[in-house]
Amino acid sequence: MADASGNIPSYKGMSSDNVKGLILALSSSFFIGASFIIKKKGLKKAGASGVRAGVGGYSYLYEPLWWAGMITMIVGEIANFAAYAFAPAILVTPLGALSIIISAVLAHIILQEKLHIFGILGCVLCVVGSTTIVLHAPPEREIESVREVWDLATEPGFLFYAFLVILAVFVLIIHFIPQYGQTHIMVYIGICSLVGSLSVMSVKALGIALKLTFSGTNQLIYPQTWTFTLVVAVCVVTQMNYLNKALDTFNTAVVSPIYYVMFTSFTILASIIMFKDWDRQDPSQIVTEMCGFVTILSGTFLLHKTKDMGDVRLSKYSEEDGFAPEDIPLRCPESFRSP
Repeated sequence: MADASGNIPSYKGMSSDNVKGLILALSSSFFIGASFIIKKKGLKKAGASGVRAGVGGYSYLYEPLWWAGMITMIVGEIANFAAYAFAPAILVTPLGALSIIISAVLAHIILQEKLHIFGILGCVLCVVGSTTIVLHAPPEREIESVREVWDLATEPGFLFYAFLVILAVFVLIIHFIPQYGQTHIMVYIGICSLVGSLSVMSVKALGIALKLTFSGTNQLIYPQTWTFTLVVAVCVVTQMNYLNKALDTFNTAVVSPIYYVMFTSFTILASIIMFKDWDRQDPSQIVTEMCGFVTILSGTFLLHKTKDMGDVRLSKYSEEDGFAPEDIPLRCPESFRSP
């Protein structure tokens, strides 16, 4: 639309910081997507000679292949960590859709976890939705000190969100895991996603602190920097533990997209509450971003529904338990559950 002088304003494009964050986020997705497959190969190998991670075992810690996958994931997470220092979470997080595609394709080739044609369409929709969000992402908030981030994190709105997340995680761990952990995929992934939203906010705070420190403004002297570091460590360990259980129990082609959608949803919500991303956007940008996210959800739904096509098994132990691959749902019927 033309302005008052009759000129049509040109598209300014992404800021240099957003471009850096975009490149880092893309490379992160490649490494993380591959790490899912490498880690699961290690889990399967460890489970063949020890107690499976899905039932509380930790034999995978002695498996070199699992550690190779972990190193690959760490490299990806470092790139992701750096991306959050340059770009807002609403730009960086949706690019995890690329890791879904890499994970699904490699699972099809390496793990023989077949992906139906509608699963491929789902991957395409995830990419389209992510691209829409990226093109309409808000500019990064100008922050001069880690103390500014601490002030944002201690506002009543975000404190209430953090309280609800911690409460939900404890309820899932104490009440739902013993009864439904092996039959309901949403239990493990729910824990990972909820904790992940807090870890991303802390990672972003720590990334900003390090970026400012490397720029000449030392942020390591502030206790807030080390508090965010401690939160990151606790959250990452929790995520790793329950993600391992989800990968060992359920099909990678289903775990990856569901984890992505839930993790992205909670992270964007946390970022909107804490960093007030939508305050720097007009209504049309917000609506476009929401449409992009709905597109991602649609793609993930298609990936999820491929489990009913007979090509994808949700649980890699279904045949061992005497069930046909197409009979394994996200929830086990009551008649299949142990008393």
